[in-house]
Amino acid sequence: MKILVTGSNGFVGKNLIYELKNRGYDDLYLYDVDTDPSLLDTYCANCEFIFHLAGVNRPKDPKEFMEGNYGFTSLLLDSLKRYNNTCPILISSSIQAELDNPYGKSKKAGEDLMFSYSKETGSPVFVFRLPNVFGKWCRPNYNSAVATFCHNIAHDLPIQVNDPSVVMSLVYIDDVVNSFIKALNNDTVQEGGYCKVPTVHTIKLGTIVELLYTFKKSRTDLSVPNMGNSFERVLYSTYLSYLPEDQLNYPLKMNSNERGSFTEILRTEERGQFSVNISKPGITKGNHWHHTKNEKFLVVSGEGIIRFRKVGTSEIIAYPVSSENLEVVDIPPGYTHNISNTGSSDMVTFMWANEPFNKDKPDTYFEEV
Repeated sequence: MKILVTGSNGFVGKNLIYELKNRGYDDLYLYDVDTDPSLLDTYCANCEFIFHLAGVNRPKDPKEFMEGNYGFTSLLLDSLKRYNNTCPILISSSIQAELDNPYGKSKKAGEDLMFSYSKETGSPVFVFRLPNVFGKWCRPNYNSAVATFCHNIAHDLPIQVNDPSVVMSLVYIDDVVNSFIKALNNDTVQEGGYCKVPTVHTIKLGTIVELLYTFKKSRTDLSVPNMGNSFERVLYSTYLSYLPEDQLNYPLKMNSNERGSFTEILRTEERGQFSVNISKPGITKGNHWHHTKNEKFLVVSGEGIIRFRKVGTSEIIAYPVSSENLEVVDIPPGYTHNISNTGSSDMVTFMWANEPFNKDKPDTYFEEV
């Protein structure tokens, strides 16, 4: 299928193009503000579907709104008419089309023009009235508060929040792109003539800012966002895409001695703590038990043995462990346990505990296995 994408270098356009290619759509005509205008006729003569994403968001002169959002749409449709091309067209509009401002008026004019064209030619038209779109590659300090906040907070720059109680309606770029591609396959539901992205996140501006500062702090307190919350999950992904490229790494505190090291990686109140333990050859660690705390051990390098003894009994249970046979060993409460490196090289163990370590309530009691 020959697909024309206008506004191909924009935020939505770039995300759409890469996903189209991921799904095997390779015959793409890409048109943007710096494209040779003579190519528009060629593209309109041959395309079989159009994603019309081109538009003006922040012109120097308000009259450019109508020129960019209505004028170019008119130019596009006139070119299609010249070649009697009635292929389906998807146009990205805005919920501001309902408002009485220069931008909204220009988007509404573009919508009306598209509907009239559909009645005249029979061409299928998909008009998406989008709320605020956020996600990777969105330009900061332009027309997206989320992009600006992500960029500035990640780069230690100040932000300005005039009214944190303002409620925003947001759609995530991946959901937008998925809805667009469904329309390409004629799999979309229209309400009142308009197409919508099914998942819309409604959240206060102040809450977004609080979350972003929490994400920034997570590199020092080792917390992770609540991945069970769909908005928090995609906002975190968006924030990470704005990290300075020379700051994609961050240090961890290694607790080291002659026996090896223990390093905490992540901690969550809901899903526990994740750590890595390195034991030198011949070293045994542990020899303690817990009332309630439970753990999982996975040796990913080297070999060793994990020993258990139920508190109050004398029988010792042993589990050989090795990176040659990856197995998780559960450490239940009520069993004193240890782990010994029986190999000739460092043994690396990935450890999970059901709760972050709390020095005031360690629930850890020394007793030799």
